[in-house]
Order: sequence, then structure tokens, then C-alpha cells
Amino acid sequence: MPEVPIVTAAPRPFGSPTAQSLSFAEAYATEDVVLQTARGLARELGIPCVTPGSGAVLRLLAAAGHAKAVVEIGTGTGVSGVWLLRGMRPGGVLTTIDVESEHQRIARRIFVEAGFAASRTRIITGRGLDVLPRLADGVYDLVFADADAAEFGACAEAALRLLRPGGVLVINGALAGGRIGDPAARDVDTVTIRETVKAVREAEEWIPALIPSGAGLLAAAKR
Repeated sequence: MPEVPIVTAAPRPFGSPTAQSLSFAEAYATEDVVLQTARGLARELGIPCVTPGSGAVLRLLAAAGHAKAVVEIGTGTGVSGVWLLRGMRPGGVLTTIDVESEHQRIARRIFVEAGFAASRTRIITGRGLDVLPRLADGVYDLVFADADAAEFGACAEAALRLLRPGGVLVINGALAGGRIGDPAARDVDTVTIRETVKAVREAEEWIPALIPSGAGLLAAAKR
């Protein structure tokens, strides 16, 4: 008897994510009352902050890297800081930098309400690019930059010095408000972000990925 061929169905292509699936992914990352409060305060003050989905990515990266020392550029009202602290090792310290001391005052209260001792955070008031040179070389596990687009490149350069081998850089806003893939978008911020994304991708020192979560996360591990 002739052998019967085995016929398998072609795999069903999933295609690109839809707006509905992206909304589902954001809703998958739930936030408790502390994060909801911090997010509400940020909204009242007009401060942009990471989405729940991006916050969950930060927590995941901090946990996967057993992060004990993290630098955050852009404290805001503490939304991203809480996500990071919840992924870090017990006793780990978050160094968070912001030019607005009033925002940091709110963030300090949020960190306490989230259950973190004051010793878990080092809150520095100042411009990120002025503070970063004062931090020690090669001792940080993760650097998260939620800064102006004009500072993306400088933050990436500073992170290369600050991170230990295997440490991770994360930059928020890497999709340039959805304009990153539009060749007609030539505004200064979009061009600057494109240049940073390209430079990190082409640098031998980084192992990068562009994560389409929230405003877009450029993540790169230091070799």
C-alpha cells in the first residue's frame, strides 16, 4: 500500500498588532492604588509618565537582571520608580534624578506609601546630564532615561560608562510619538531619536531591542 502523505495546515499568520491587542497588553499590567495615585498626580501636574505596559517591562528587566543599583533620569511623581523598585532585589537602591524638587517631594511620599524604606531611594535634584558625571563607573545594573529627546544620545553615552557588563539601558519615548517610521517626519526631536536608535543599534558595545510598549522603549544590554 502506498504511503499516505501527512498534510499539515499552514500556520496562521498573526500579523501586526492591532490597536485592540495593544490596549489588551497595556491592561494586562495592572496597577494598585499607589500607582494609580501617582499616575493621577502626574496627570494633574501635566507630567508624562510610563504606561502600565512599559512599567511592567521595567519591572521585568530589573527582576531579570537581579538589579541592586539602578539610575533613573526623570523622577516625576514616582510611577516608573515604583515599577523599578518592585523588580529590584530587596535592599537595592534606586538613584533617581529630576530638576523639579516639588515633583520629587511627591515621589518620595509615593515610595513610602508603596512600602519602600527611605534607604531604598537616593533622590537627587538637578539636571540629569549634570548629575550623571558624578556617579560611579561600572556599578549600575540598569539605567532608565525618561528625558527630553535632545538628551537621549548623551544619556546613552553616560549609561555605557555607568553600567556593569550585562547591565541594561532603557530609554522611554523611542517611537517619537509614532513618527519614528515616517520618513516625512523631520522635526528635531524625531530626527534626534532616530539617530540615537540607529547609533545604539550599530554600536558594538550594545545588544539592542526596540520594544513597542507605551511610548516605545529602546532597551540595550552592555556587552
